[in-house]
Amino acid sequence: MADAPIDDDIRHDDLEFDPTIEPREAHAWLNLLKESEKAFDDWNTRCDNIDKRYASLDRLAKDSREREFQMLWANIEVIGPSIYATPPQPAVTPKWKDRRPVPQAAAEVLERCVSASFDECHIDELMKLVRDDVALIGRGVVWCRYEPKSADHDYECVRLDFKHRKDFLHSVSRNWREVTWVAGASYLTRAEARERFHPTSGDVYKEADYKVDRDIKEVGGTDNRERAKFWEIWDKPNKRVVWVAEGCEKILDEDDPHLNFSDFFPCPRPAYGTLQRGSLVPVPDVLQYEDQLDEINTLTAKIHALSQSLEAKGFYPAGGAELSEAIQAAIATNTPGRMLVPISNWAAFGGSKEVIVWLPIEVIAQTIQQCVTLRQQIIQDIYQIMGLSDIMRGATDARETLGAQELKTQYGSTRIRDKQEALVRIARDLVRITAEIITENFDEVTIIQMSQTQLPTKKMQEKQARELSMQIRQQEMQLAQARQALQQQPPPGAMSAGPSPGISAPAGPPGASPPSPGGAPGAPDPQAALQQAQGIIDEGHKALKAVLEKPTFDQVMTVFKDSRIKCFALDIETDSTIQVDENAEKQRRSEFTAVLAQLLPQLAQMIAMEPQTGAFCGEVLKFTVAPFRAGRSLDGAIDDLAELMKSKAEQPRGPDPTTIQAQTAKEIETMKIAHAQQKDQAEAALKTQEMAMRNSHEQAKIASNEKIKMAELQARQGDEQAKAQTLQLKSMADREKHQLDVEKQKGDLQMGAAKIDHAKQLAQLKLQQTAAQGEQKRAAEQFKLQQAAMRPPPAGRPGL
Repeated sequence: MADAPIDDDIRHDDLEFDPTIEPREAHAWLNLLKESEKAFDDWNTRCDNIDKRYASLDRLAKDSREREFQMLWANIEVIGPSIYATPPQPAVTPKWKDRRPVPQAAAEVLERCVSASFDECHIDELMKLVRDDVALIGRGVVWCRYEPKSADHDYECVRLDFKHRKDFLHSVSRNWREVTWVAGASYLTRAEARERFHPTSGDVYKEADYKVDRDIKEVGGTDNRERAKFWEIWDKPNKRVVWVAEGCEKILDEDDPHLNFSDFFPCPRPAYGTLQRGSLVPVPDVLQYEDQLDEINTLTAKIHALSQSLEAKGFYPAGGAELSEAIQAAIATNTPGRMLVPISNWAAFGGSKEVIVWLPIEVIAQTIQQCVTLRQQIIQDIYQIMGLSDIMRGATDARETLGAQELKTQYGSTRIRDKQEALVRIARDLVRITAEIITENFDEVTIIQMSQTQLPTKKMQEKQARELSMQIRQQEMQLAQARQALQQQPPPGAMSAGPSPGISAPAGPPGASPPSPGGAPGAPDPQAALQQAQGIIDEGHKALKAVLEKPTFDQVMTVFKDSRIKCFALDIETDSTIQVDENAEKQRRSEFTAVLAQLLPQLAQMIAMEPQTGAFCGEVLKFTVAPFRAGRSLDGAIDDLAELMKSKAEQPRGPDPTTIQAQTAKEIETMKIAHAQQKDQAEAALKTQEMAMRNSHEQAKIASNEKIKMAELQARQGDEQAKAQTLQLKSMADREKHQLDVEKQKGDLQMGAAKIDHAKQLAQLKLQQTAAQGEQKRAAEQFKLQQAAMRPPPAGRPGL
């Protein structure tokens, strides 16, 4: 608050207009309000007349009024949509385009909240009220306020109120920078005033001047209940907010500002049209051509009066019953009025030989034509004053060239550009003030509900990071155990040195693959499994890094609550509120697409040849598309593409095509050798198995022969014993022969099974060889495709 004045500095004017001398008294503020009303009194009087002239139902409904040409209404209806046509869309972006995640997230959340508030406040209806005031009387005002949760509504919100010209005052100043206080009026009944001011000032509210505003009631703007006008004054030098009312000697309420605005005032600078030089008193545009409007109305009234007298009338000689009756019958049949007048003394009338003498109306018709021509000229003068081109009014001439029509459009747009920019500026200020109210006063839950953000809180981020860390540690422990177990295993070949001589190796189940060298049949490669597990751990670390780098809602709220960070980090704007020309918009989009189509192939070729130029190409792309406002989603995609171009420079450059071709040929040759070795190993294993089976059969045959010889020798030594044992030996021989036959059959069966297994293994090897050849062909084709993709496109064929 400013220091109290010294007694020697106090003058009579200070006592009357300085609220700091007697802070609890209201008369100083009331004097300041009256002083401001007096400064705008002449403007308000003229605005009352303009309102009646523009659209007064009582005046236009009178049958006795003179004929008028509604030029003012027509001009406003043309100018209004020309200076504002579409509701503003908030655009909150990071001030610095360095792709930092926290400012980007804060900008998106704030933009969503402001958009939701604008929808709730019916921003389009509000802006049209401001537009009509700017176009008609030269000033439009919006008052912003914050409504917390209460019994009437269970949510907090921002309110944007349109202020009538008589409900907004400010200090008498030469420009808006010199304004020290602003005041907005509200109309309250006694019950509403008691609820608002009784807790702060007791029964002082009863002294207010309660009445029914007859002027407003006549136009249907209020009811019959008495209300008093209460002024809410924002005092910038003393940083105070005061409430006063006419008739109340004491201040109704006084407090520190309940809202923190960067410009202190709860309203943006009004949207002005033309201002009186050296003041903030608006000058309505209609006053610039008021004389021409009066002339047009005078000519319109004359044209109407002359048109009433523009009637065919004639005279005919009285007498002559047949002629008189015929003329009278024609009069009664064809016209409701009397057009012919009978003349008894026809000779005195001139003795014309004509049966009927008509009154001359050519002079009247020529007079009307001259009046219409003069009125049209005055209308053109008004168009020159207002700057309304033919294109803006929808009129054109087929003989005019396209250049002439575009020149008229540019001329008309230039004349109204200041009003267009004033409405865009007040829309931008409303976005800024709404953003300040939301960030300074809204609860975090309300912001989340309004923005529908998916940002995690700090606790959620920490919980997710802990879960990922635990999973990664478990994976790392399992990987360490697997590596330790692999190191403790004996080297391949130590567990089994192959089948012993004379012992047949098991053939295995039909269709089974031969055992791989150094491992069990069909077992996965342990090294490949370890590499896969390591890859999973690396992906987990990347996911953990992404979680930790993702902005949190707590960081966004920190930006919101710190006014300096918010001012330095975010750029608050709004898009155009002017009706978009469809053809111009199509042309801009075509230009944007053409620029990208021409630029991207060149940048891609440059990066392919020299990856170190990726950062430069990304900056060139951003610079090229900067003039085109493409929207948040496409802007983000362009930034991502630019970052991708920059990341290309950090990646190691791949081998040249010759090296790739040689490496591919080497891999193909290695695959051929591996398949040949596998085939040789399978054939060797089959031959070993056959030799083992033959050896077993020969050994069984030798053992049987030795037994027979031993029996014959014993038979020779003892005939009797031999004879006695002949039958037994014969029986034994038969059994041995039968057993030999059985063994032979069994060996034949095993040999047949082995041959079948060998045939199956050969067939499987052929299938594997066929698959390997197909893989070799696909690898060769893939290599050719890679060479074709890396080859730069022809100069005459740009491609995306």
